[in-house]
Amino acid sequence: MQYRNLGKSGLKVSALSFGSWVTFHKQVDSKLAERMFGMCLDAGVNFFDNAEGYERGMSESVMGEALKSLGRSRDSYCVSSKVFFGANDNPLPTQMGLSRKHVTEACNQALQRLQVDYLDLYFCHRADPDTPIEETVWAMHNLITQGKILYWGTSEWTAEEIKEAYEFALANNLTPPTMEQPQYNLLDRQRFEVEYNPIFEKYKMGTTTWSPLASGALTGKYLEGVPDGSRASLKGYEWLRKHMIESDRGQERMNRVSKYIEITKKYNLDPTKLAIAWCLLNKNVSTVILGASDMTQLENNLKSLDYLKNFDDADLTEALRKV
Repeated sequence: MQYRNLGKSGLKVSALSFGSWVTFHKQVDSKLAERMFGMCLDAGVNFFDNAEGYERGMSESVMGEALKSLGRSRDSYCVSSKVFFGANDNPLPTQMGLSRKHVTEACNQALQRLQVDYLDLYFCHRADPDTPIEETVWAMHNLITQGKILYWGTSEWTAEEIKEAYEFALANNLTPPTMEQPQYNLLDRQRFEVEYNPIFEKYKMGTTTWSPLASGALTGKYLEGVPDGSRASLKGYEWLRKHMIESDRGQERMNRVSKYIEITKKYNLDPTKLAIAWCLLNKNVSTVILGASDMTQLENNLKSLDYLKNFDDADLTEALRKV
């Protein structure tokens, strides 16, 4: 396993990490999660990602049970949560967003579900147009001074919103955000590579990137429809199927995926491992969050680091740049 600093912080996170979006509770129970975490820890993974909004908190409960069962030392791994969407089917106004109240109470609830005394990373899952950024910055700073979180960050914020939060923190001697959690893969590059580049250069933000396979699209499995058991076939994720395949945008992306799969066939490479490894080429990527619904899938994904050597081939790298 490789380890990278989370931005300019001293925290070293594994280049590959493991997240629970979609799969935990819906496809992965605590027993399977325990086996998955064991495999990850044995492979050197030290960061596990979660959020209050994943399966309305049940994803965190599954993760908490699994980690507790393994009995590993708490100082040997990092866990995260994210706040914004709430953990209830129909959240009340005080049960969602980034107000001081919800940020604080959501943190306490996440600690209970994950069965830990503190969160290593705590993210604002989206920006909240109804809450002043300075209120959220204060709330996060207070949680850090209370020892409930160690680092705080943002997820899918605009560069301008991140800048506003960072500058307010600096001007008031508060703790600024350490990391951003954006989507980044061969199909989704613009925000990470262009919009965020000034943020990376000026603030040295770390990143915990998600969806390296573009929700599974880069495996090629959706080129001929939606296979049973895939995340796009799950109840409640009909929007994902439309977004990925059925819309005009989805069709354009499938054309790019087809081009990508042809490249992997030409070089006789596994499209899954190649897509994950490609994300790590960017120096601003601190860790790539993997997802998996079974042990075989997870084992394969964890071998992606072995594919970094393939990028010594300049022709391959240039071909992927044009996807």
